[in-house]
Amino acid sequence: MTHSSASGPRNTNSYDPPPSAVSSPPAHSAGRWQAMAWQIGGLLFLLAVWWLVTDVLKLYPPYVFPSPSAVWTEIGYGLWGSGPQDGKLLNAIFGSLGRVLTGYGIALVIGGVLGVLMGILAPLRMTLGAYLTGIQSVPSIAFVPFAILFFGLNQSAVLAVVILEALIPVALAVSGALLNVPPALRMAGRTLGASGPALTLRVLLPAALPSILGGLRTAWSFAWRALIGGELLIAGASSLGEQLEVGRNTANVALVLATILIIGLIGGLFDALLRRVEGRVRRDYGLEVNS
Repeated sequence: MTHSSASGPRNTNSYDPPPSAVSSPPAHSAGRWQAMAWQIGGLLFLLAVWWLVTDVLKLYPPYVFPSPSAVWTEIGYGLWGSGPQDGKLLNAIFGSLGRVLTGYGIALVIGGVLGVLMGILAPLRMTLGAYLTGIQSVPSIAFVPFAILFFGLNQSAVLAVVILEALIPVALAVSGALLNVPPALRMAGRTLGASGPALTLRVLLPAALPSILGGLRTAWSFAWRALIGGELLIAGASSLGEQLEVGRNTANVALVLATILIIGLIGGLFDALLRRVEGRVRRDYGLEVNS
């Protein structure tokens, strides 16, 4: 004899996820704003300490450690003003950006092709991969003398160092990402008729894209540091490295600090842009939740 519940038969196919399984976008958004608030608060704290040391306590003379207002004035003259710098910082920014973007773009092409070849050709990966890893451990400044001897004391030497420093992390990132593509995805691609270059271009590279983007961020930081180091040793063109040298030669500490701040700001902005692109791709691939 069967008994039925007063509320009717129970639907055994229904499933209510536990509260912990339901995503909470507001919580992620709150975390992002909280992190931004901490970053802004930390910056304001550092500026307050700087102002206290230089303007209130006067622990150091201005020609040794200038105040924030003196550095800001130097930035204003260098970007827009008609003072001693007369817009030279702005010209230096454009000059350095032009060189680093050129070198970075060339490195993406060469490093990308090299990384694909290393990812699909085991002999090349086992030989060249070890060499590239060793070269990557050498500081970029060590390659500048060789570049000067090979290309001469000109901007081609700077560009060569930038390309070398950027293409290695790109190549290693691409090859490593291709190797980490799940074997099941490779088999699925072959089952659907993809093979050779088609398998690499249509299946492997799209699957490896999130990991590759992390390598592109690393390559950018390597390229930017290599550029500034090369410009410090090779003058002759408007650049941020040249501005550092001008500040050193004229004992203008405010100019040196202003240039350092601009270098850090530009590097951070480009890294944030690449990080945002990487995060967007990872969310599209389902590797991260929306924030």
